Amino acid sequence: MFPIRDHNPSRSAPVVTVALIAANVGIYLVTAGSLNDPRFLAEWSLIPALSAPVTFLTSQFLHGGILHLVGNMLFLWIFGDNLEDLMGRLGFLAFYLISGVAAAMAQVVPDPGSTIPMVGASGAIAGVMGGYLLLFPRARVDVLLIFIVFFKVVPIRAWAVLAIWFAVQMVSGLLAPAGTGGVAYWAHAGGFAAGIVMSVPLWLRLGGPSFWARAGGVPSHPRVVRRARPVRPDRDIWVAPKGPPIVARPSPIPKAGRKRRGHTPFRPRDR
Repeated sequence: MFPIRDHNPSRSAPVVTVALIAANVGIYLVTAGSLNDPRFLAEWSLIPALSAPVTFLTSQFLHGGILHLVGNMLFLWIFGDNLEDLMGRLGFLAFYLISGVAAAMAQVVPDPGSTIPMVGASGAIAGVMGGYLLLFPRARVDVLLIFIVFFKVVPIRAWAVLAIWFAVQMVSGLLAPAGTGGVAYWAHAGGFAAGIVMSVPLWLRLGGPSFWARAGGVPSHPRVVRRARPVRPDRDIWVAPKGPPIVARPSPIPKAGRKRRGHTPFRPRDR
């Protein structure tokens, strides 16, 4: 199950979301060959045993591979623009970075002596997903379902997609052996929880439960409706509604010698 897009267009240009994607892609292109250098990782990645304060931010812009980068940026593109729309550009940027720091803390606290480097924007994006769950729980998200060689795109409510994702992170974090590398499941779970908590003030300012009741948990802006152009009688031809064609049948012409008063035979009218 892999989200590919949502049915929730934003009303303003997602400048910060695009800038974050561009920054992550640009930094990956520059640093892709440096992630095998221990000195580079010690300086810029987050290593719990060292916990240099600046690395709580710098590690958010490093990625371990192209699939790691593409997956994170896709999730940021799907869920980030709508939060930026509601929070404003500076508010969303602060929300994103703080979510990433909270996610890193959730990974560091259980094992502060770990020397395994941690990189990636997953924790910050998990925070974005948590905020999206609170603000747009019933928005539709198109999910790609893959079963061996068969695949299908299915629209699912955001609350179901995000709840399943969060449950997978929690279960995987509990089952993953401590002290090993791989996916930072606790960072994902911690960022997600932090995103929900930080979105509560905005949710309350919008009306809290009444905001859900008013908007139904879906985007509050109206859908785009295309209105039909008014018909111009001098240039347009009227089109009958769907159904069997209506055929004009001429009235029979009276036989010769049997004229009926006031009768005119049917003739088609020139346009």
